[in-house]
Amino acid sequence: MLKHINDTDVNYVDYGEGENTVVLLHGWGQNIEMMKPVGDRLKKNNRVIIVDLPGFGNSPEPSKIWTMYDYAECIKKLLDELKIKKPILIGHSFGGKISLIYASMYEVNKLILFGSPYKKEVKKLSMKTKVLKKLKNVPGLNKFEGFAKRHIGSRDYKNASDFMRKILVEHVNLDITENVKKIKCPTIIVWGTMDNEVPIEEAYELEKLINDSAVIPYEGCTHYAYLERLDQTVSIIKNFIGGV
Repeated sequence: MLKHINDTDVNYVDYGEGENTVVLLHGWGQNIEMMKPVGDRLKKNNRVIIVDLPGFGNSPEPSKIWTMYDYAECIKKLLDELKIKKPILIGHSFGGKISLIYASMYEVNKLILFGSPYKKEVKKLSMKTKVLKKLKNVPGLNKFEGFAKRHIGSRDYKNASDFMRKILVEHVNLDITENVKKIKCPTIIVWGTMDNEVPIEEAYELEKLINDSAVIPYEGCTHYAYLERLDQTVSIIKNFIGGV
């Protein structure tokens, strides 16, 4: 299904039925299919909404560079149109960061996070990266800046379109610590101990920032811990949200 929100169309699926409405938001470069294994197991006793975030899946790119706050506002407007007031938000990575912002601004029943960053990403530069960064600033070579960025960026950066790269830069450079402190809803934080995208230390930092929250570590799992132990994930969610 498509709904026109702000300056773009948003693709989503809406299925299942129940007193609770569960809204699932995928990570960067992903789509609805990455969250369906969770949604499908919750549909028996819950209404389930899974969104292709603008720029991913079957949702076209927005017409301008969106901030993370634009994404949160987009979800709010979509849920308003669907007459959903207090969703249970489930977000992975990029979708988790959007969920954090949403929960800091609007009413949320409960919040579930999978490997969700909340502060500016700081990574040590390899020697190759340092060399490329210097080269692109050399007079006469700045025309190769785009080429250099494609080679020194992360996998997500390399795979994104030029337009979506600008949104990715907005995402990774945004620190939402002050937003996170405002979250009041009960929150569980599921994280793989071997997550190389967002280290598990950030999970415990979030736990300290969100008053009513708890970390559930998945030993030996990666950034996709929620799928690697799907049965455990679904069991945790059902126990947490109740009514199932």
